[in-house]
Amino acid sequence: MSGHTIDPSLYRDRDAIPIQRALISVSDKTGLVELATALGAAGVEIVSTGSTAQAIRDAGVAVVDVSAVTGFPESLDGRVKTLHPAVHAGILADLRLASHEQQLRDLDIEPFQLVVVNLYPFVETVASGADTAVVIENIDIGGPALVRAAAKNHANVAIAVSPASYPQILKSLTLGGTTLAQRQRLAGEAFAHTAAYDAAVAAYFAANVGVRASVSPSATEAQDAMASFDPVFTVSATLQHTLRYGENSHQQAAIYALAGGTGIAQATQLHGKEMSYNNYVDADAAVRAAFDFSGPAVAIIKHANPCGIAVAGPLEEDPIADAHRRAHACDPLSAFGGVIAANRTVSVAMAQTVKDIFTEVVVAPGFEPEALEILSAKKSIRLIQLPDGFALAEREFKQISGGVLVQDSDRFAGWSSADWKLVSGAEADDATRADLEFAWVACRAVKSNAILLAHEGASVGVGMGQVNRVDSSHLAVSRAGDRAAGSVAASDAFFPFADGLEVLLEAGVRAVVQPGGSKRDDEVIAAAEKAGVTMYLAGDRHFFH
Repeated sequence: MSGHTIDPSLYRDRDAIPIQRALISVSDKTGLVELATALGAAGVEIVSTGSTAQAIRDAGVAVVDVSAVTGFPESLDGRVKTLHPAVHAGILADLRLASHEQQLRDLDIEPFQLVVVNLYPFVETVASGADTAVVIENIDIGGPALVRAAAKNHANVAIAVSPASYPQILKSLTLGGTTLAQRQRLAGEAFAHTAAYDAAVAAYFAANVGVRASVSPSATEAQDAMASFDPVFTVSATLQHTLRYGENSHQQAAIYALAGGTGIAQATQLHGKEMSYNNYVDADAAVRAAFDFSGPAVAIIKHANPCGIAVAGPLEEDPIADAHRRAHACDPLSAFGGVIAANRTVSVAMAQTVKDIFTEVVVAPGFEPEALEILSAKKSIRLIQLPDGFALAEREFKQISGGVLVQDSDRFAGWSSADWKLVSGAEADDATRADLEFAWVACRAVKSNAILLAHEGASVGVGMGQVNRVDSSHLAVSRAGDRAAGSVAASDAFFPFADGLEVLLEAGVRAVVQPGGSKRDDEVIAAAEKAGVTMYLAGDRHFFH
């Protein structure tokens, strides 16, 4: 033992508790030496473990190995170090209680007033692509136990889980100790830290190890269908930064990054003003639309809806520039102030076009150096580079009052137009089928009710977000203008009546793909047959709310 004795007077003023003894065990060594040096200079006894103790000792600061406190060596390759009553009793003792004070005396255990712990780098290990055995070894056990113990006993102990908290700890040394309000705030941060950590572990197991909710043999079919959903939905996200405001200026907002995520939240901003809440929403919608396609594609988004989507022509020398040119041509008026996403590196030719168009954000997997230079000449434009390994989420969730909705993301993996059912007109030739396939995929990115007209791999008219399909059809046709004649159309859901289809037929649409399934399919099909128009039923619906 160190010779310290319990001083009850430390705990009589519940607002300020001087730090006399600290336990430090950290994976992230940022700021460790500075913290330990200041604690040592203030006469604080430091108890530490493994590499943390060595780093403190190498800095010339006195440190007590945890094994000297427990009388038990670190064992099992470091899996067991602090899991011992001599440590946890010193953290958990509530010295406002005379009985706890007496028990520590009887057990010859000294209390801690400060615990500094951060956890094994589980999320970083997963992100590195490490195999399962290495990932499992980076699940911290003793660390979360220390953190939770200290946070629970915040009436007596301060807990720091991040180097960002070290300055306030050091300041408290000069002010007579940590205050109750300070310890409460630190405890809240600590519980959030362990909650996020456990959520990341649970998410990894759900995605990689096959841990799922069990379903009894007598479960209903509905329960069987839910077997792929975990019994508890957890989200682990870390605050990236606060935003100027939310969707409107009177709303506060912030962005959090999901643990292990590889999306917009993890992207790197290369240039431009700070991203806004609406920029993030539109950038995410744009990326999702562009990455629905395997070939070079560009989506231009405004208020979460496409102004234009296009793929590159087959013989173009600069495919991504061609895709952008054709996407922009769909609705140049609406594209003003829009968000552009490309699923390929932005080329010089694309940058030359974009620089002359007022654009809020350009997001892509990368930018050619000269393209980055061209676009960076515009001060206001935001240039966002997607992270390595960018991938669209397999599942998505949406907050509702009192709960959360979770669903599989609407993806096109494994689909084929060969599965479509021809119900009217002649089989489409190769060019028409290609346009129908493009329109069907592009239509998914349009808010429902959605109608999208396309020609040669590019949208030419989009009708979105209407409360009936007739209005969406009128909107798509009006936006397309003369381009509607000879185009193909996709509808995200069935036509409940023939009236919406008739709007498209009158405009000269030559082929249509829609899910089918209406009680009036016969009426809709008859209208297509009367016009001599090719129509396919895809079977699947693609609502997007």
